[in-house]
Amino acid sequence: MTDELLVIRCRLGERDALARLVRQWHEPVLVYVRRMLGPAHAEDVAQEVWLAVLRGLPRLRQPERFTPWLYTIARRVVVNRLREEYARPEVPGEAAERAVPDHGDLVADRDEVARRLGGLPAREREVLILFHLEDLPLEACAEICGVPVGTVKSRLSRARRMVRAAIEAEGEGR
Repeated sequence: MTDELLVIRCRLGERDALARLVRQWHEPVLVYVRRMLGPAHAEDVAQEVWLAVLRGLPRLRQPERFTPWLYTIARRVVVNRLREEYARPEVPGEAAERAVPDHGDLVADRDEVARRLGGLPAREREVLILFHLEDLPLEACAEICGVPVGTVKSRLSRARRMVRAAIEAEGEGR
């Protein structure tokens, strides 16, 4: 059953359709959140995403655009959490938890990218996750991030350069 049909069924009040939609998309949302924020609060943030999805589902005008809409909501919740984290005063001696990639389902080159995610700035990390690890097209990444496709391309290019530089620096340090 397609996401579009599940969304339509959800809007008609079918709880089974909602349960299936959540089952199908919970893990990808959780992985995205974990890669952006780290594991400490990922489950809580993913739950916030699903609450926002539940509230917003009746207003989704294009059910066929569910995936970018879902990731846009996830992005918004992640950005709000990042704002909260940056607004908190830093406690001396408290190490800020960085994003820890989930390597279980990654192939070798993806593994290398995922391993380096924590060292990237949030914007570059986000487009790298969406494009390379979530396999979303550039247009969907642009829609999710609320920027033009060209901006996504430049952020991807910058992220790739940063990952490449980190790999080269690690190689020189050996």
